[in-house]
Amino acid sequence: MRSNINVGVVGLGRLGSLYVDYLSYQIPGASVIAVADADTKLAATIAEKYSINHVFQHHEDLLDVKDLDAVVIVSPTSTHRDIVVDASARGKMIFCEKPLSISLDEAVEMKKAVEKTGVFFHMGFMRRFDRGYSAAMKRIQEGEIGTPIVFKATSRDPYRPSLEYADPKKSGGLLLDMGIHDIDLARWFMGDVADIYTIGDVLAFPEMKTINDPDNAMVVMNFESGNIGSIDLSRSGIYGYDIRTEILGTKGTIQIGYLRETPITILKKEGVIHDTVPFFMERFQESYIIQLKHFIENALNQKEPSVTVEDGERALLVAHAATYSLHQKAPVVIDNEAMTYQLKSETEKIST
Repeated sequence: MRSNINVGVVGLGRLGSLYVDYLSYQIPGASVIAVADADTKLAATIAEKYSINHVFQHHEDLLDVKDLDAVVIVSPTSTHRDIVVDASARGKMIFCEKPLSISLDEAVEMKKAVEKTGVFFHMGFMRRFDRGYSAAMKRIQEGEIGTPIVFKATSRDPYRPSLEYADPKKSGGLLLDMGIHDIDLARWFMGDVADIYTIGDVLAFPEMKTINDPDNAMVVMNFESGNIGSIDLSRSGIYGYDIRTEILGTKGTIQIGYLRETPITILKKEGVIHDTVPFFMERFQESYIIQLKHFIENALNQKEPSVTVEDGERALLVAHAATYSLHQKAPVVIDNEAMTYQLKSETEKIST
């Protein structure tokens, strides 16, 4: 059994640069031997800082590095398809950040490429590795709350991202880029989604209308099991980064998440004060590290990936269906096996 995996990191933005650091110093069994980024100056700076010999602008050159075993993809979502298909063809192990793709057709193609070559593929949904979420799953599997019947999730950013990033054509938008975390959790805890209905609009930031994407939305779901769920998403949390999930079971309820970052509360005549979680890196830094450890450990020990390419594909399907529902202002039915969705009114016409 091998003891080390040589890794190349593609995409060196805020998260990608941190991944290089985590893989270099906190992930046993990983060695970063190559990096690539469209910004060659940034790539060279990162390479010098971590004594990485191979520096490239394009992922194709990185994949050709001798002795490279795996690629970690942290580049813009629009680039994921080409990198995954090319890495699969070269037999490289793959870690891919969410979402799998913007295009559902591309996601299906990526899954086929991974399955055809049999490469090890880990999908990057870091919330599954958060101590709270993983502990909740363990308690549920042990039957502590009985059968889960209702899923409720809240994700609120303290401020909106740049319009360039928020543009659905580049990131996928509120539901596909941000909401996909909650969609993945919904599937993880409750199973596949059968139908979905989304409402949302530009309520806080008028400039969001220029990119045709809401800054606030609410999603309700029926799962294939017959159970139900909801997700509320906001770009305008203002008070902090608020990520919470509640799962109601037949014997009890589990609540996951926290809002106070520092364990200090100040009580004064004017009121009670405490701080809040600033943003996603403070809230989920440990989760990012744990998921990379899972990627390396499972790859080294030839175990199944913790989160599969199918998880990425199915979550993307639900996110697309939710977005379609938002724009059509109507419920949408999902066929998880066929990887399709359509308006519920259309399926009712067919059935009658």
